[in-house]
This record gives sequence, structure tokens and C-alpha cells, in this order.
Amino acid sequence: MNSVTASGFKSEEVAEKAYKAIREFIYAEAGIDLGPSKHMLVSSRLTKRLRHNKLDSFDAYAEFLINSKPSDIERQMAIDLLTTNETYFFREPEHFETLKKDVLVNHPKDKRFRLWSAASSSGEEAYSIAMVLDDYFGDRVSWEIFGSDISSRIIQKARKGLYQCHRIDAIPRPYLQRYCLKGKGEYDGFLLVDPKLRAKTRFTELNLIKPLPDLGRFDVVFLRNVLIYFDNDTKEKIIRSLASVLRQDGILFIGHSESLKGMDLPLKLIGPTTYQKV
Repeated sequence: MNSVTASGFKSEEVAEKAYKAIREFIYAEAGIDLGPSKHMLVSSRLTKRLRHNKLDSFDAYAEFLINSKPSDIERQMAIDLLTTNETYFFREPEHFETLKKDVLVNHPKDKRFRLWSAASSSGEEAYSIAMVLDDYFGDRVSWEIFGSDISSRIIQKARKGLYQCHRIDAIPRPYLQRYCLKGKGEYDGFLLVDPKLRAKTRFTELNLIKPLPDLGRFDVVFLRNVLIYFDNDTKEKIIRSLASVLRQDGILFIGHSESLKGMDLPLKLIGPTTYQKV
């Protein structure tokens, strides 16, 4: 079936052969299993790449993608478009309360606090945490946040810390007034995260299914609302990898719709979707 996009360019639903090839590509590159019936999602996200590359079918695009080199830009473009990056500030607020009441309160004042937002998307989660850390620790404790995502495009957005105002509704008003700068002129309708927080929050492109670089040890890891896109084997591999960089008794937060049940991991459940390294 053909459809017409807003740009007037005709797109077709992905045929089974092309869909199978693209599904295998994104699983191999990102560990994400699209499942057997996401043809329209793939079509809506990749149609623009057919036009850009002057290709007339998804069969041709799939062949072009599979035959590209690992360093080719098209591979990263396809990964960026097929990975989900939906997020917002202070999503699942119970975790931020747990972070304050059960983790930060017990952290030694003479020890640097390190936290990893392991699927940080466009940065809203990492900056939400940064507001909590700065408010709680003040100048008493040194802290840093490391944010990562598989998408290079979305990481560039996170580094800017610039967001449309309609995405900020969940930010508590005291934090909004203290840590967010309202845009003016060409930036009207936007806010910028305080440079003080951005200076302590760094972002990098990182693929969680690949061997991790030397990241050091973390007191807390957030990996929320991304495990649902992986099969069980990939999920367990990722969690085991993240657990290896948690300090002893470190804390892992996962999304409220996710579970590690049935996995043999060095973690124990201590609260709703909250785990401690043992």
C-alpha cells in the first residue's frame, strides 16, 4: 500500500523481504527486536532516507544499508531513526524520591558521587537528576553525571540542554525557577538548563550491547524504559554489563513497566524497579 507524506513524497509499506533485512540490521547493531509487525513504523521513519538516497523501494534501501560499511553515515542515520527517543523531565517521579531518601542521604561527604543515565536520550532524565543532586548536595559533596545514548543526533541535542517549554510541565516549580533560563528573542518558547548543571553533566554516544569502554565506577545507574525493546538474552547481557560498573551496594533503577525476574544477576530487589548490587 502506498501513502503520501506531508512533503508529497510517496512511501510504501515495507515489503516482507526488506523488513526482515532491516529488522536483522537493527538487532545486530543495537540489540533492538522490532518484532514481526512494525512495517508501518519502519516505513514512516525511513521513507525520508529513500528520498535522500534517490532510491525507489525499501528493497533497494535495505540492500544499500546492508552493503554499507560500518563507518558509513547511512548506518548511523538508520540507527538514529529506528531507535526510540521519547522522554520528558522527571518521568516516573518515585525514583527521584527514592534517590534522595534512600541513596543520597547515605552518601559520604568526602566521596565523589557518580551517576550514569545509561539511556539518556535527549537529556531530560540526566538534567532532572542534576537538579536533584545540586539541590540536595549543594557545595557539600562533589558529583557528576554521565549520560549516554546510541544515537549521535540525540546526544548532540542533550549536550545543548535547550528544550521547548511545552516539555517542562513536570519540573517542580522551585527547580524551574532555580535551574532553567527562559529564552528570549529567537529562543522564545524555549528554556536552557543552567550552565552550572551542564558543566557537571557530560554526554557521549554509546552502544549498550557492545563492550563498555573504561567508565570507572558508579554509585547509581538509571536504565529506564529501554529494556522493553530487547529480548531476554540481550536484556540480561546489558544488565550484567551495567552491574559490572556499579560500586558495591550501588543502585540500579529500571522502568516501572520492566522487570529482571528470572535472571541470574548480582542484584537484589530493594524497592519497586529498584535493585542493589550484592
